[in-house]
Order: sequence, then structure tokens, then C-alpha cells
Amino acid sequence: MDWIESINWIELLLGYLIAINLVGFIAMAVDKSKAKHRARRISEKSLLALAIIGASPGVWFSMYVFHHKTKKRKFSIGLPVILILQLVLVLLFTKM
Repeated sequence: MDWIESINWIELLLGYLIAINLVGFIAMAVDKSKAKHRARRISEKSLLALAIIGASPGVWFSMYVFHHKTKKRKFSIGLPVILILQLVLVLLFTKM
């Protein structure tokens, strides 16, 4: 199991967070475009699931860049709550 010990977990986590936030940001952009063209949309469940698995900053930022879902309570209140909970979890786990 030497290979597990050789993994730089911080770099791996940082790479994951960058990738998932790009996916979240792009998903919101795509959903906004689809909304304008009355095409089949990305479900709110999917967008919120992306936020829960780490894309909350990207999804939240894209809300205001694209002016998308800013009036939906699920997003205007839910995303900051998700982000705060994620930050609390990070702080708790880094203190251990």
C-alpha cells in the first residue's frame, strides 16, 4: 500500500474541486441557454446535486454571472447554506 501513502491528497482534492466547480459553472450556463431557447433543461435536482458534491461556489457564482435562478429560494438561500455547511465540515476535519 505504498502507493496510497505517496498520493498527495491535498492536490487531488484541489484538482477535484476545480473540476467539479467548472462543471457546475458550465451546467448553469447550459441551463440558462436552454431556458432562453425553450429546450429541454437541466433539472434543479441535478444542479443542486452538483453543488452538494462540491460545486457550490461555481454554481453560486454562475447564478449571478448569468442571472439564472437568482429568484429561486432553493438557489438563493440553498446554495449559500450548502457552501457554509461545506466550509464548516472542512474546518471540522482539518482540526482533527
